[in-house]
Amino acid sequence: MLPRAAVDVASTLETIRPICEDVRERGSAALLDLAERFDGVRPASTRVPAEVLDKALIDLDPAVRAALEEAARRARLVHTAQRHPDVEVQVSPGGTVTERWVPVRRVGLYVPGGVVAYPSSVVMNVVPAQVAGVESLAVTSPPQRDNDGWPHPVVLAACALLGVDEVYAVGGAQAVAMFAYGTDECEPVDLVTGPGNIYVAAAKRLLKGIIGIDAEAGPTEVGILADAGANPVHVAADLISQAEHDENASCLLVTDSPDLVDAVQVEVDRQRGISLNQVQVDGALANQSAIVLVDDMSAGLTVVDEWAAEHLEILTADAAALARRVHNAGAIFVGDFAPVSLGDYLAGSNHVLPTGGTARHSGGLSVHSFLRSVHIVEYDRAALAEVADHIDALGGAESLLAHVNAVRVRIPKDPQSPRGSE
Repeated sequence: MLPRAAVDVASTLETIRPICEDVRERGSAALLDLAERFDGVRPASTRVPAEVLDKALIDLDPAVRAALEEAARRARLVHTAQRHPDVEVQVSPGGTVTERWVPVRRVGLYVPGGVVAYPSSVVMNVVPAQVAGVESLAVTSPPQRDNDGWPHPVVLAACALLGVDEVYAVGGAQAVAMFAYGTDECEPVDLVTGPGNIYVAAAKRLLKGIIGIDAEAGPTEVGILADAGANPVHVAADLISQAEHDENASCLLVTDSPDLVDAVQVEVDRQRGISLNQVQVDGALANQSAIVLVDDMSAGLTVVDEWAAEHLEILTADAAALARRVHNAGAIFVGDFAPVSLGDYLAGSNHVLPTGGTARHSGGLSVHSFLRSVHIVEYDRAALAEVADHIDALGGAESLLAHVNAVRVRIPKDPQSPRGSE
């Protein structure tokens, strides 16, 4: 019964399949045709020229530049702390297993550019990839008619600011296909990350295996767990701030206070006109939003855990203690002075988060998204001999005698040994 936009990625697969095939077969020519068809503009090329990136950075509003620099600094602090060192474990004398964290070689980062521009998404994708040590980064964002067919200038400036010089004016499913198959201008990538619309999500599902993906991101969502002491002005503002993203955004308030319910409804009506994206706000609040009245905060925790919000705010007297009891959420925002907007821009956390209830089993984008754990196994002769009999037993139980033989050609059985091996 809880609100959540229905996103039928499966039904979209057949829509985007011919688009992806066209890109695979015709490369850049297909991308330019598709830009003209879907974005209403034909860029001069799919790759953004260096001089366009440079100009975007030069023209960037100094206040926006300072904000992006501070956002990147804070994100780098948090994501650097996520980087695990390699760990060597001695399993037995002469036998070690080392867990080595190896970055993906090349990644494609998708930055949305539909209703609004998202330079913050450049920061959230690029910084963890750089911290992970990815050697080759490419960013793509939809071309815009108002910018000579290039992506939004603030997105371009954010790329230049972070040292990303490989940027493409390609959006939608065709952008994911470009990264998967490559073109004459874009080398294929190993991993694609970043949020997008349903067509981007469908392309990720279709091409998963050819590329790795972070997640099939859906419409944004916020859950707010609040008690009678919560400020209704804050609660209403936070609901509306998520609603302005998308008509399909989901906004949920869970509370044990009937008085707060009444006050929030009054405040929502008072504040709803503050956004420039009024259509999105009205659509989201009317279609995918609700207030849930519960008996107590324990019941409220059950509700928000079941809903598994992308963003969960806790506005209660004991917010920090309740936050530690939450199992399912993409990110948790604790107390009056940690709204989701802070996480979107300057908290240092990552705003690319699991949606649609997938927070039950998935986490947000992080340094680990760009790393692979590789085990390095080193055993000497004595260490292998020590386990040879056990390999005999397990290989025999699985009827994989060639597995046993691969050990025994190195460690022949010794009939004089009590254990049967040297």
